[in-house]
Amino acid sequence: MKRISVAQPKLAGNERNYVLDCLDTNWISSNGKYIGAFEESFAAFCGVKHAIATNNGTTALHLALVVLDLQPGDEVIIPTVTYIATANAVRYCGATPVLVDVCADTMNIDPQTIESKITAKTKGIIPVHLYGHPAQMDVVNEIARKHNLWVVEDAAEAHGAEVKGSKVGSLGTCATFSFFGNKIITTGEGGMITTNDDELAAKLRLFRGQGMDPNRRYWFPVIGYNYRMTNIQAAIGLAQMENIATALSDRDRLAGWYNEALADLKGKIVLPTEAAWAKQVFWMYNIFLADGDEHKRDAVMQKLDAMGIETRPVFYPMHVLPPYKEDNVYPVADLWSGRGINLPTHQDLTQADIIRIAASLREVLAD
Repeated sequence: MKRISVAQPKLAGNERNYVLDCLDTNWISSNGKYIGAFEESFAAFCGVKHAIATNNGTTALHLALVVLDLQPGDEVIIPTVTYIATANAVRYCGATPVLVDVCADTMNIDPQTIESKITAKTKGIIPVHLYGHPAQMDVVNEIARKHNLWVVEDAAEAHGAEVKGSKVGSLGTCATFSFFGNKIITTGEGGMITTNDDELAAKLRLFRGQGMDPNRRYWFPVIGYNYRMTNIQAAIGLAQMENIATALSDRDRLAGWYNEALADLKGKIVLPTEAAWAKQVFWMYNIFLADGDEHKRDAVMQKLDAMGIETRPVFYPMHVLPPYKEDNVYPVADLWSGRGINLPTHQDLTQADIIRIAASLREVLAD
């Protein structure tokens, strides 16, 4: 039987035409019409004034923190369950990521744990919209306002997710996105920062392009970075944006198929939930074993792999990884991260594929 990949891009629109246009016109680097068009399209999608394209999601995070003037000795609160880029970007600035636990239902930052970690050194909060489910931004923002902190949404995995009808990307001081090849929309590698703050947007553009003064060529008033997106990347991104509604509806349908096919396994696995105030976009469809630990989870994944089904583990918490290791206990993260599995989630999956995945999982869990 064919092997089912855990993720893959869908390039079914104008991607080829737009890339060939870049090649035919020789606009292949960090100038060209597609960069501005992609930024405008993404800003409109998120409902914000500005979108600033970068060469990947990690540089988007770093650039945002640089422009927000994060300094050595400062602290930033992040959830312990996230992709490591969230913590690394803070460390790139010489600052300290301060870890907090996550909510059991969504694995997103637990707002109830934030205030106890705020100190005089705290400058901001980075809530992560993990696997496509948004964080509880109204509560996070209320805490931030109370303590005069900025909020950077890490929306790398959540293009199109919503909190009370408003899209992520519009809910903090600024937000960052990733367009890696496995994301809901992709540019191969690429990122974006969104904001409604005119001054912040201007600084982001300045620092993104080596710090060159936009009104005086080769004059550099600041130490900047080469974090620019290429016209070819943006051409792919613009084509992807033309089909983002389909990408999101396909994932909704996929989640429905999974919910139906896995319903009889409740008690052995925990299916993903969607908070009443949220719109989940299922970058990854996650399940959690109802009992056991990392070793049992890994054994399940290995058996599925032998049956031709690729999966991924839910991210290891930051506090168990060598660069950020702590002896502190984070009860939810410690319990649930080791039980989590990302099942195949992409637009080319059919209902028959989902039925096969469910049947294989049912067989493995019956052992």
